Parts: sequence; C-alpha cells; structure tokens
Amino acid sequence: MTNPILITGCGVVSAIGNNKAETLDALLDNRSGVGELVYLKTEHKEFPVGEVKMSDEEMRKLMNIRDNAITTRTALMGMIALDEALKDAKITPEMIPNIGFISGTTVGGMDMSEQFYLDYVNNEKHKEYIAVHDCGSCSEMTAEHFGKFAFVTTLSTACSSAANAIILGANMIRCGEADIVVVGGSECITKFHLNGFNSLMILDTKPCRPFDATRAGLNLGEGAAYLVLETEESAKKRGVRAQAILSGYGNACDAFHQTASSPDGEGAYRAMQEALKLADIQPDKIDYINAHGTGTPNNDLSESQAVKRLFGENVPPMSSTKPFTGHTTSASGSIEAVFCILALQNGFLPVNLNWSQPMDDGIVPVHQQVKKELKHILCNAFGFGGNDSSMLISKPRFDELNDRPMAPEPVEEPLYVLSAKQISVQQPLCEDWMTQPVDYQTPFNRSIDPSFKDYISPIEARRMGKILKRAIATSKEAIKTSGLETVDAIITGTGYGCIENTEFFLEALSKDGEQMLSPTYFMQSTHNTISSLVAIQTKNHGYNVTYAHKGISFDSALQDAVLQMRLGKINSALVGGHDELTPTFYNILKKGGMMGQYDEMCGEAAVSVVLGTKSDNCLCKLVNFKMLHKPSMDKLKAIAADFKADYILTGISGNHKGDEAYLKETKELFGDAKLLKYKHIFGESFTSSGIGVYVAAQCLKAGKIPTHLFVNPQEATEKKPSNILIFNHSDGNNYSLTLLEA
Repeated sequence: MTNPILITGCGVVSAIGNNKAETLDALLDNRSGVGELVYLKTEHKEFPVGEVKMSDEEMRKLMNIRDNAITTRTALMGMIALDEALKDAKITPEMIPNIGFISGTTVGGMDMSEQFYLDYVNNEKHKEYIAVHDCGSCSEMTAEHFGKFAFVTTLSTACSSAANAIILGANMIRCGEADIVVVGGSECITKFHLNGFNSLMILDTKPCRPFDATRAGLNLGEGAAYLVLETEESAKKRGVRAQAILSGYGNACDAFHQTASSPDGEGAYRAMQEALKLADIQPDKIDYINAHGTGTPNNDLSESQAVKRLFGENVPPMSSTKPFTGHTTSASGSIEAVFCILALQNGFLPVNLNWSQPMDDGIVPVHQQVKKELKHILCNAFGFGGNDSSMLISKPRFDELNDRPMAPEPVEEPLYVLSAKQISVQQPLCEDWMTQPVDYQTPFNRSIDPSFKDYISPIEARRMGKILKRAIATSKEAIKTSGLETVDAIITGTGYGCIENTEFFLEALSKDGEQMLSPTYFMQSTHNTISSLVAIQTKNHGYNVTYAHKGISFDSALQDAVLQMRLGKINSALVGGHDELTPTFYNILKKGGMMGQYDEMCGEAAVSVVLGTKSDNCLCKLVNFKMLHKPSMDKLKAIAADFKADYILTGISGNHKGDEAYLKETKELFGDAKLLKYKHIFGESFTSSGIGVYVAAQCLKAGKIPTHLFVNPQEATEKKPSNILIFNHSDGNNYSLTLLEA
C-alpha cells in the first residue's frame, strides 16, 4: 500500500449545480440538468445538452472580473470550481506560491476562436483573443485569478484529461515534488466539438441512456471541478481532515482505434486493474463503480466487457452519472470524482437516469435510489484514442491509515537518454546539422520530411496529417535505435496539436455552416491524436498521456516520465514533442503578437526521445530536472545551484528584446558557463525545448559541440563536453532546467 494521498477539498460546477451543495441536492433528487440549448449559439437545436446555468457575463460578475477582460468560458468555469476547492480545503492566498496547479482541457479557448476565426485570418479585429486559443492559456487564466502557483501545466487527453491531471498530481506528491497539488479540469461546450461529435454520428437527439438497449449516443455537457490533493503530514500540520483518499489510479491505452473502444475493453481493463494493484485492494472490496458510460453503443458495451473481465460474476453496483450533466468531456474525470466523494460522504449510489431496458451482454446499472455505506469507489474516465484512466477513491479511515505499512521512497537511480530522433527544418532523422546545417534567410519554414513509406503504409498515410506522420516516423526510429523492443509509456507534449486539421474544420465551420462537416478533420484535431496513433502503430498498451501547455509542453511530458521512473512504475518512456506551423497559423500567431515579431526564425518540430533506466549504448545521462512557474530571481538562484554545468544551451531565438533579457538572466544565474544556442538553425516552435534536449544529447554522445552552436564563436573549443544544461523558459513565466551528462 502506498502512503495515502488525502483529498482535503473540492469544488464543482456543472449543469446540476454551481457548487457542491447544489450538486448533492440534484444527485439525491435524481434531477437532471440536461435540456435545450440556451447559451451556445448554434444551428443544432435538436441536441439536448448539459449547460452550466450561467452566461459568461454572469460568471464574470460572480468572480469579480471586469467586463473588458480577455477570458474564455472554460477559464471562467474553472475559476468558479477552483474558488470553491481552495476555500473547501482552507487554502489561503499566502499558501498558493507553494502549491501546484494541474488542469485538463481540450477545447481551451475554442469558444472565442470559432467566433472570430475569419477575423483572425482576414483582418485585425479581435486579434487580442488569439493568445487565449491554446489550452495552457486557459489553465493560466484560471490559476492567476487566485495568485502565483508554484507549478502550472495542462493535460489534454480528450475525455480523460482531468483524470490524468489527478494522476500527475498524485505522482508529484508521492515523489516529494509537492505537499499540496490542485488537480482537475474545465471544459465548455463549443460549436467546434458539438459539430465534431455530430460528424461522428454519436450524439443523441433524446436524453442519453447509458447501458440501455435503446441507447443511441451521448449528450454533450460542460463544467469544471478541482480536487485538493495533500500529504497526510501536510494535512495534520494545517489542521484539516481528509474528505476522501485517492488510494489508487491507473492509465492504459486501448491501442485500437482513434475514436472507438476495443470490443474487449483492453485499455479500460488494464487501467482499472492498475488502480486496484496500486491500492492493494481486491476487486471484491469495491462497493460502486462510477462508469464512463457515455451512452454510445460502442463505449457501453466495451466498458461492460472490461468490468466483467475484472470482476467476473460479482460486478459491483455501477452507474453512469452523465444523464445528470451530459458528457463534460475533458472535465468529466474530476466532476465525476466529486460525485464519488459526495456518494462516500452521504452513503448513496447515484442513479443511472433514463435506463429501462437491459442491453445484450452488458451490465444492469443502478436505476433506483439506494442508500448504502460505501468505502471504495472506482471512477472511470476514457478518452479518444483509447486513453483510459481509472481512479480508486476511498472513505478515510484514520485508524487504518495509522497502521499502514510505509511505502518505499522514490528511487534516485540515474536515468539515461537511450535515443533521440528529429524531423525539423534541418535534415530529418540524422545529425547532418552538426557539420552541414541547412541555412535559412526566411522567417518561416516548414519541416524537411523524409519518405514516410518506411514507417506508415500508404493506405494509412493517405488520411494522416503531416504532424502525425512525423510523430510516427520519429517515434518508430527512436524506439528502434534505443535497443528496446517497446517502451513502458508514451508521453507527448504539443503546444497546439494537429493545427492543420483544426484549421480545416474551423474554416469549414466558419464559411460553410454546421452541416456536412468532415469527421476526419475533427478526429485528428484533438491533441492526443498524436500519442494515441503512435500507440496504435506500435501496439503499445502502456501509460499514454499528452501535455498541451505552450512552450513547456515537452518539458511537462519529460517531467511525467522522470516521476514515474523514480516511482518504479516504468523503466522506459517515449517522450515526444510535436508541433506543426502552417502558413495560415503562422500569420495568425504573428498578428496576435506571439511569433514572428522580430528576426527569429519559426518552424516545425517533431522530436522523439527514449528514456530508460539502463545505460547500454545510451546517448547520455539525465542527471537532474526541474520545472518552475513564475519564480522569483532568488528562487531561480537557489534552484540553479543544483544545476551547475560547463555549457548552457539557451533558447535565444532572434527575438532581440527577449534574447537580451534571457541572456542577462542566464549570466546572472550561471556565471562563466559557456552559452550555446540552437534555434537559429532549428527555428522557434512550441516544443522546441525537445529539440534542445535532442541537440544536447547528440553533442554529448559525439563528444563535441559544433562551433555554430556557440553564442560567442570565440569560445568554441575542441574539449569534449562533460555536461550540458538546457535552460528553457516560456513567455518569461514557465521555466525548466534539464541537466544532461556524458
């Protein structure tokens, strides 16, 4: 049994309530919040939805946000839920600088982008909203309303996003990286994903009926929820008690299809099994399962099979709460975790509304109000691409906690970079850039692509966007050269995901209306499409998540891999950084002041790095790693003392104003260390820090640093480098330090 992770507070907003009290009342009263559309302006009035019962203006007023402030509906709902969670856990503003914040979302600021997309392309109107399109911006807006958190990042794995945020927070606590972490997710309904789900033909025109023989699809919902995770020691010191215990959790990949679940529910089965294993709890101890239960024919049958495989003839009471709220997509994992906590505290089984007829070979859900003492609940959240997560939430029993065996300390053994491959504006899948770099005089350049036929069949490649082909090629090549047959985890960072397919869908939506939209563009617009397709192509069922937080997306993925290796959960990981930059998107970002303002070169990057615990034929050793959010200079100096290196690989990009401050800060932190650069030949991209790790690793393996990488060429030397520190920052807010050693 692991040391307990206490849940000391939570907050929620959804179609059935703007706080926990209203939510509990609706659950006990069997009162659904699903109904006709009110706030979203769409042609599709035929679909019932679960909207939060407030306009954006009402939410602004509730959170004391001025009328002209730039924000999104996703961020506003996040603020409401986060406000309740912090108050519920008795978190004061003075404590926030020592607390992490991890959020899950997929649509981000799409509610604004879909309104103003044609303006972004054609004129200067509404350009101030360009900067809030991405997922990371919504997380930061939510967090910054309350103060300066110590750490902020964003997961984007479609409908399992919030659940995976909870898993990351738990792993940070178990590794000693934090005492308190606030975790969860927020997602608003947009025309983009309403029409996307409609293009897949999985929306129901009637209230959804999970596990019913007549089920015909899902109803979309929206909302937000956050949990406060805390160590037992921290809670005792603060004088707060646990509302529940996060006693286990698991994530696995179905590796079957981009949107459909496998017939036997392999990913779901593995995720639930891992949650039970971590908690050291037998299946017969589970009192209730809060199912993912979307109401689609495929999901409900697949989840039923997974549950039967795990529990045999003794399936616990099980229900889906999505008929109450609609499917809140990225936020569903944390919203339904709050429902589970309320059920534990109040001793009842939530009803599976609208159910009447048993489905063939499925489970019969809870369909009448039942009062029952509950100790252990499984809560499932499954996303596109077979990204399946399960959480085990338990009632706190402090007498049992005090008698528990202590969990082993995290392992501090060395980690190694086994291989690294890139496709970028330099020669692909090779290191020719070290001696003969491609020189560019233009500010925007597309990647030089290899022949993809060696990695993907022509039939499959025909429907794939370029970012997906690059990710698969670099991933397969990195695994092959690592000496491993497969990896234990696939962890991806992407700032904007499959932006070309997003453009195609947005353009069709904006110009042609909401009829006859392509399901392919929607399927390939979600951020975790990249990671899921790599898993499908490599038949990998292991841990699989995606981070989408601006310029620290790759860094967040790297951190996740390091945490899990230290915990002994995995021995290897494929860490990817994948972004594309189309001409349209480049011009939009330039208009928004986010790129191309100075002399920097901008480009695309796909990088795949294999980390492992064995040193056979590795490129280099990963010695130390740290991420920080808005640190003071004193904090940076204290951290930098643990990252002494002979060479500092900086992220200077040609943005003169930014580079000047960057170099000044670097000199102040690292003194006489020689400074290196790489973006002048690889370009600026949202996951260029991954290219930085690749460049440093290749230099350490080769035992030399090319002259053209030195900021001051006069400092170039033939001396074999012993270590290189990659010092990355994004927007001057988020920092990462990655120390590699020969």
